[in-house]
Amino acid sequence: MVSTILYQGKAKNVHSTEDDNILRLEYLDQATALNGKKKDAIRGKGELNNQITSLIFSELTKQGIKNHWLESISDNEQLVKKVEIIPLEVVLRNIATGSFTKRLGVEEGTKLPFPIIEFYYKDDKLDDPFINEDHIKYLEIASESEMANLKEQALEINQKLRELFQSIDVTLVDFKLEFGKDTFNEIILSDEITPDTCRLWDQKTGQSLDKDIYRKDLGEIIPVYQEILNRLKERGE
Repeated sequence: MVSTILYQGKAKNVHSTEDDNILRLEYLDQATALNGKKKDAIRGKGELNNQITSLIFSELTKQGIKNHWLESISDNEQLVKKVEIIPLEVVLRNIATGSFTKRLGVEEGTKLPFPIIEFYYKDDKLDDPFINEDHIKYLEIASESEMANLKEQALEINQKLRELFQSIDVTLVDFKLEFGKDTFNEIILSDEITPDTCRLWDQKTGQSLDKDIYRKDLGEIIPVYQEILNRLKERGE
């Protein structure tokens, strides 16, 4: 079967493969912010994100977290299980920053007493709006039992990721997860986990090691992403 592009995204393209249950993700040399309103081509970004997310998903797999990742097959490509993506962005916050501080008037950098889970409706035309569980029920995105499953998984993944980043002297401030249903209708972790989808602060300097560097025009993101990759690689050696 000839590979075809099934979906063209902001940061990666999704391709079919000869196996109907396996997809090929192609990570792009493109950075976006403000829901795509800000966009730039950045050479080397796709390769870094592919390597970072592959290392993280591999580690989560070892720790029993079910997910779609199978293997990295080139500098900027990986194979994943085919899933039906649930149209929700599941955001988990450990420290107050970004839109959370603006909405609630909380001081930037405030450590939250417990992880806070938020949901955003994945719809570019609507700018991915913040929604609650009643909205999710009304839109028939997920059942009550599926919502409980999503929250349970998000909290467990948060703990695993906090420990992982702690081991490389990085604080996991907040992050976005996406989930999908596999061929057995089981909800599993999908998409990516990279500096594009996480806020990461160096524990010693407090420096951002994520896409905020691009969002806020603070400098070049390639050295920052490379730093995260280098630390993850050193940890695995």
